[in-house]
Amino acid sequence: MSADGSLGPVQYIVVGFPGNKFKGDIIPELANLVQGGLIRVMDLAFVQKTTDGSILAMELEDLAKDDAAPFAPFEKAIGDLLNEDDLMSAAEALEPNSSAAVLVWENLWARKFVDALRAAHGVLVAYDRIPYEVVQAAIAAAAKPAD
Repeated sequence: MSADGSLGPVQYIVVGFPGNKFKGDIIPELANLVQGGLIRVMDLAFVQKTTDGSILAMELEDLAKDDAAPFAPFEKAIGDLLNEDDLMSAAEALEPNSSAAVLVWENLWARKFVDALRAAHGVLVAYDRIPYEVVQAAIAAAAKPAD
């Protein structure tokens, strides 16, 4: 939250890595969003489902120093938004021998727009994301010449 109490939209994602094949390629891009002032990381945690189905949940502070080092730029602004139930729920969706990152962020870029909506007494009626595949199909269809 800013000093004046405004808060942009807050979202979360659970990104799975089948076979525990996280390579860290997303870390620089996430850092670019943070450094560019577009988002603020509010919470970040990890879950892992072992081959026998056991679940392990870890906050950044639970990681070994070397494992946590790449995530240093994302010191959580608030933390504790994700609880153990949230992490267990995220892990349930994983296949055995998989892991996931659970990220909660504030969209700083939208803060002024959201403040204006609140000031106008606007009420959010619906909110959803259009899947990538649907957008790509619409773009492809629009690009086809008319018969």
